[in-house]
Amino acid sequence: MPVSKLDGADQDALRIAAEAGIHRIPVPTPFAIGDVNLYLVEGDRLMLVDAGPNAATSLGALETGLRTLGRRIADLEVLFVTHQHIDHIGLAGEIARRSGAELVCLDLLAPVLEEWAVYSEQDDDDAFLLMSRHGVEPHVAEALHAVASVVRGWGAPASVDRTVFDGETLTVGDRTFVVGWRPGHSPSDTILHEPSTGILLAGDHLLKDISSNAVIARPMGEPLGPWPADRHRPTPLLQYRSSLRATWDLEVTVALGGHGGPVLGHRDLIDARLAGHARRAEEFLDLLRRAGRPLSAHEIATERWGEVAITQAFLTLSEVLGHLDMLIGDGAVDEDRSEHVVRFAPR
Repeated sequence: MPVSKLDGADQDALRIAAEAGIHRIPVPTPFAIGDVNLYLVEGDRLMLVDAGPNAATSLGALETGLRTLGRRIADLEVLFVTHQHIDHIGLAGEIARRSGAELVCLDLLAPVLEEWAVYSEQDDDDAFLLMSRHGVEPHVAEALHAVASVVRGWGAPASVDRTVFDGETLTVGDRTFVVGWRPGHSPSDTILHEPSTGILLAGDHLLKDISSNAVIARPMGEPLGPWPADRHRPTPLLQYRSSLRATWDLEVTVALGGHGGPVLGHRDLIDARLAGHARRAEEFLDLLRRAGRPLSAHEIATERWGEVAITQAFLTLSEVLGHLDMLIGDGAVDEDRSEHVVRFAPR
């Protein structure tokens, strides 16, 4: 579902950011979540954070947003990309080409941006394997795999000029940001924290209106190719919870997310997100207990969401498996990987 519209408190928070020289530019996406937020950071060097999907409507909205602020794409000097999802990277190459801006990202993300076609195809193959192993019917998995190849077109490759590292200080003209790697929602999620203002450019790591889905994806730096049969799936929700705790420790006045409104009181929101994960895990544990037999992750998703678990099979699997990983870690659930379809049962 699209995130909610901005309220009065959101507008006040955006004014605080604007007074500090950071401006939100929403651009449309073809996805259910709705607009993606790009941010113009003013200073001695002009920086844009994130690029939007590879679509003419998104490019037009960016041009309009910049014009409202008295700027043009040609004025941009730095383009920072927060993570690998197509609604954030699609126009990066085109914006850099038009402006001559220095394209900057996390060191681990650079190969994905530069070899987008190869990495995105690998992601789709990984998703197909995950669906197969966790109970999605073959014809459904094959259909979703075919659709994914079309969706890739909203992304595009881009040449990276500079990479940064977790914990590094990124200086952009007269502004200084601390880079934070926050894997979970994606393996490459990166935040920029400006200690002098307390403003956090959060990407999709922390969103006001929705809990970021911890999507299962190949970790950064792993070699491409089929996963070994004995390779356990990634555990992004466990990573995400650790990343949220790291962000809790920051001093933040306003967090500017990739979708929806700004976040005021980031610690309260993080506490709520962590508590929500725990509640959802208990919900799945109760479902397993009521079933009276081992279930696949897809069976759990179907019981919880019905038809959505078919049309959005990969995303609902990511949701279920993430919370099952919490339960496995707590010793409440066992995982049986002895057959092709993995099943889970309460202890």
